[in-house]
Amino acid sequence: MTPFKLKIVTPDGLKYDGMAEMVVARTTTGEIGIMAKHINLVAPLGMGRALITVDGKEKKASCIGGILSVISGEVSLVPTTFEWAEDIDVKRAENAMAESREAIAKKDISQMELKMAEARLKRALVRLSVASDK
Repeated sequence: MTPFKLKIVTPDGLKYDGMAEMVVARTTTGEIGIMAKHINLVAPLGMGRALITVDGKEKKASCIGGILSVISGEVSLVPTTFEWAEDIDVKRAENAMAESREAIAKKDISQMELKMAEARLKRALVRLSVASDK
């Protein structure tokens, strides 16, 4: 496959800057695959697994929120959070999942607290799914 320039940047800093053969990420409307010579594109990222192919090897990551852009053959992934599968703290994700489920089960929870707990649960489930698929 033909490589292209890929940069992955989060609010916490640069996660990757180099060449890649393919990027698969979840947008808010579904998964998208990007290869060399893709048309220009800007898409909002959803919550899910990202697959980055570098030197013929696929790397998995948890990718949540942000944007994906392709401009003149260069791809930028600018997620709110991005964690390579090997860097995911499984214990922390399990704790977040348990705490979120407890919060959701409460009878006196406000709609705002419920939405926040549901979002934390979804993030934890994405991380656990990616970590288990190393």
